Amino acid sequence: MFNELMEHMWSVVLLIFVINIVYVSLLTLRLILTLKGLKMLAALAGMFEIIVYVTGLGIVLDNMTSVFHIVAYALGYGIGVIIGIKIEEKLALGYITVNVITKEYEPDIPNYLRDKGYGVTNWVAYGREGERLMMEILTSRRSEKALYDTVKLLDPKAFIISHEPKAFFGGFWVKGLRR
Repeated sequence: MFNELMEHMWSVVLLIFVINIVYVSLLTLRLILTLKGLKMLAALAGMFEIIVYVTGLGIVLDNMTSVFHIVAYALGYGIGVIIGIKIEEKLALGYITVNVITKEYEPDIPNYLRDKGYGVTNWVAYGREGERLMMEILTSRRSEKALYDTVKLLDPKAFIISHEPKAFFGGFWVKGLRR
């Protein structure tokens, strides 16, 4: 009798843990989709999210007899955040703008990057130590790491900073997106 009771308790603890991982992963996905303006997908993810949430919360509230159930809920939440972040990294939705300032002025770098398919706008900038090449590069988030690696290969001392544009209109990328 005692063994069956303990086995049931650990099964419920595991269930709570897994349900919360799924819930928080869906929550993260829904937030990302919302921020990217993908309303219908966000709504669909939200529907599944709330089903999982209500189910998990109901199980936790029915089993408030053990601290293990509450700890499982908290651990599932924390691990769900990590898994949600990993999902977001794998999806890599959207685009980034990368600003690069080279250590030395090298006029061939922009054309090399353009040949690789990146949208590059460049100009001469002046820093404390003289002329620099300044580039603004738009790329998909999926290509982000490859771009950083390429820039570092071309100029290991380049200063690189990136941000995510909210919207963009016209130019090289917009033509490509319409296709």
